[in-house]
Amino acid sequence: MIDIRAVRDDPEGVKAALARRGVAAAEVDAVIAADVAHRARLTAFEALRSEVKALSRQVGEAKKAGDGARAEELSTLSRRLGEDEHAAAAAADEEGEKVRHALLYLPNIPAEDVPDGAGEDDNVEIRRWWPGQKGGAPEPGRAEHQHVPHWEIGQALQLLDMERGTRLSGSMFPLYRGNGARLLRALTAFAIDRHSPDYEEIRPPTVVLTETMTSTGHLPKFADDAYHLERDDLWLIPTAEVPLTSLHRGEILDEAVLPLRFTAATACYRREAGSAGRDTRGLLRVHEFDKVELFAYTTPEQAQDAQADILARAESMVQDLELRYRVLDLCTGDLSGSSARTFDLEAYAPGVDNWLEVSSVSWFRDYQARRAQVRFRPHGGGSPQLVHTVNGSALAWPRIWAALVENGRQEDGTVRLPECLAPYMGGELLIKAP
Repeated sequence: MIDIRAVRDDPEGVKAALARRGVAAAEVDAVIAADVAHRARLTAFEALRSEVKALSRQVGEAKKAGDGARAEELSTLSRRLGEDEHAAAAAADEEGEKVRHALLYLPNIPAEDVPDGAGEDDNVEIRRWWPGQKGGAPEPGRAEHQHVPHWEIGQALQLLDMERGTRLSGSMFPLYRGNGARLLRALTAFAIDRHSPDYEEIRPPTVVLTETMTSTGHLPKFADDAYHLERDDLWLIPTAEVPLTSLHRGEILDEAVLPLRFTAATACYRREAGSAGRDTRGLLRVHEFDKVELFAYTTPEQAQDAQADILARAESMVQDLELRYRVLDLCTGDLSGSSARTFDLEAYAPGVDNWLEVSSVSWFRDYQARRAQVRFRPHGGGSPQLVHTVNGSALAWPRIWAALVENGRQEDGTVRLPECLAPYMGGELLIKAP
């Protein structure tokens, strides 16, 4: 969440920054009003507490002087004021919770260099890459034999069975089989080998507490997009970012250990509540998918280098996978609620003739760390400071899988995979029908 002190000290600046994201000034005014009420309740509580403490001293003095009647009179008054003090404390806590709740719904303040825009159509393409680009080869077109979408290729080669996935779990739950399943496993091994040991490998739980989901900003605002196990009050993770953000929740780290970098391969679960009207065929939008995440805790000064490193790793992998891609600087209207700045990486899939998001690399400033209370102790002394968090996919597999089989489709209907996957596919890079 954003710092309440920023709202107090520069309310107009906060309103202007959040207006870039489409947040109405009234939402910030509601936080300000709740904060004013909270501080008034705190003042009343502190005044009562001071009175009770003063009375306690006077009771002691009366007893020491042997004035039992005065001591009893003061004790009675102290007990009555003590009850008022407890009520005032509860009222202050209630108002404080209103402030926290209101802050949980405010998105992050965007970085100054984030482009303005209303939605995905206003994102800014900053570069693109294709195989042979450095050698002077022109950006490739779409060959006739690549006009086949991955779900048809997957069915023909018995790699993907969406129908049986639907029978088992409902729509948008894919079932991979044979070499299709092996390709998915190969991609994960390829990614983990690429990132370790620079990023410590973590295998976190894929069900988490409400506090863990809240720390990243997925709750309470985006509850409809997540799977909730109501009986146990646990949530299926939408991304490994969720448990990694809380790995050091409530801790104070030494600045010397930063940046701390982690990678995790997990299943991810998303209800895709807002997918109505979008293309949900094949693997374009699914409820369950595998992804390798990269994550870092940093100092404020390290954060942008950490974001650049994750983006470079994602780009390097897509280049090794020989997929054409582009990098987008997301505009204010397309940022996630928690992000201060995000770069998306999209691979081109010729079978669906579309750019598919395969990685999203975000810097959150201290927005998530304030929720999770992850801080660091500066080398030069002084009060602990909140860390910054950075994360990105390297990579998310359904759309990479789709782009690989569409780009790798040969004229005879087989699929040729890139050389980088040979060690993970038993040396066999040509996928044929069984």
